[in-house]
Formats: sequence, structure tokens, C-alpha cells
Amino acid sequence: MRDDLAWEVWSKERQVRVEQQLDHLLGPPGPPAASLAEAMRYATLGGGKRVRALLAYAAGECVGADVASVDAAAAAVELIHAYSLVHDDLPCMDDDSLRRGKPTCHVAFGEASALLAGDALQSLAFEALARGALADPARACVVLAEAAGARGMAGGQAVDLEAVGRLLPQGELETMHRLKTGALIRAAVRLGALAGPAPAASLLEALDRFAGHAGLAFQVVDDVLDVDGDATSLGKTAGKDAAQGKPTYVALLGLDRARTYAKALRSEALAALAEVGPGARRLRELADWIVLRQH
Repeated sequence: MRDDLAWEVWSKERQVRVEQQLDHLLGPPGPPAASLAEAMRYATLGGGKRVRALLAYAAGECVGADVASVDAAAAAVELIHAYSLVHDDLPCMDDDSLRRGKPTCHVAFGEASALLAGDALQSLAFEALARGALADPARACVVLAEAAGARGMAGGQAVDLEAVGRLLPQGELETMHRLKTGALIRAAVRLGALAGPAPAASLLEALDRFAGHAGLAFQVVDDVLDVDGDATSLGKTAGKDAAQGKPTYVALLGLDRARTYAKALRSEALAALAEVGPGARRLRELADWIVLRQH
């Protein structure tokens, strides 16, 4: 582990690394379903912040894991994230036409192909974990399955759809986003930590607290940027949440209070890392990036 690298260099190296892992896992388009393979690659490669992969790599450093042992976890969480975006953008969900600065998967390939691409990306994520260098692939698969399923991301999306047109109390809003956005972020951190020597329960608890606060901060900042950003910088349609009547932190708190809340969550995330030690440097930098980002 090179802890002398600047954040920009470290994060770029990890982004390139996970992109290579994803490219290898997806393989070139070919028979028997070349168009499906092309849609999967289109939805996954060449875009995105890779924040979930970065979280996995950063958590791996906390436990002294070799970077190669984290590759499968980093790729798996990005595959799940890519599948969720493909499905979220479908007309039956958020009905969006722009993602990562290009037409959404269903716009480019049709709704049926996009649906299948999302299904196949989800399956590939678990294959990546099962074939990876993790010490306990079965445990890793359980962590990811819980984060992606009805008690995690999918459940949060269901709550989100049911809440359209309503202003949720802050407690309900946080519960929704701890599932929809936060569950996969927590899984990324947990999987990275499980890639090294067996971590102490207290360390896993501290990392989970960090991930909980960081995941919520990520969503709050997303809500702020949806109001305060533009499609060019965001790479997706700006103002979509307000137009669809979705419950957001900005709608509940206002823009300034939402920004303040994001900063408070960042402080709580950093405080959770106090007992982790110097190995948490990259997680601290990620907490800063999550809250201070402009896209």
C-alpha cells in the first residue's frame, strides 16, 4: 500500500483498476446474445464516479488487505450499482433519458434489452464475488444480497415510488435513503474490510457507522445537486426529483439547511473513524469528497 499518494492520484489509480476489472468480467460482445453483452458494457463502462469501488478499496486498506484481494468486491458493487441505474431509469420507474452524460440504456437499446441487461449485471456481480480472491465468498455474497434486496436497495426504491407526491418526515426520509442509497455504500465498505485478515468486530462496527453516515451524506448532496446543478455537470437530468414530486432533503429542509446537514453527517462519519487509525486516511478523504463534490 502506498500511503504517500495524493488523493487525486490514488483515486484515479483505483478507478482505472476497477474499470479494467469490469471490462474483463463483461468480456467482448459476442454470441449467443451479442446485443445483450453490448448493452451491459454500455451501461457499466466508461463513466461514473466509482465511489462504491473506491470505498471498498479504502476499507481494504484499513485492514491491510492487498489491493488485488479487493478487486472482486469493488467490481461487484459497481455491477450492482450499474444494474440499479439501468432499472431506475426505465419508464416504469424514474423514466429518465440521460445517464452519465449519454442516453440511458433503454433509450439506446430498447426497454426489453435494458431490463435484461440489468438482470444480467446483477447475476454477474455475484459471480464476480464467488470467483474472487475473498477469504469467505459465501459471506460476501450474503452481504451484497442483503444490500441489494428487499431489505436494502430494492426496498428503498419501493418506498421511494410509494412516497411520490408526499413530503416525508425526516425520519422516514432517512430510513428510505439508508435503504435505497446507503445499503450498497455500507456493503462496499464491509466487503472491502472482509477482503483482508479477519477484522475485529469493533473495527467492522466503526466502519459500518462511518458508511451509514457517509451514505446518507451522499444522498443529501445528490438532492442538493439535483436543484443546484445542471445536466452537463451532473451527467443526468437536473431537477428531475422536484418535477416528479419526489421527497428530498431539499424539499424538506431547504437548500441551505440541507447543505448544513450534509456537513454534519460528514463530521459524524469522520468521528466514526477515530478508532480505526491511520489506515482510514482514504476513507476520510472519501468523506470529504462525497460532501464537497460538485457532480
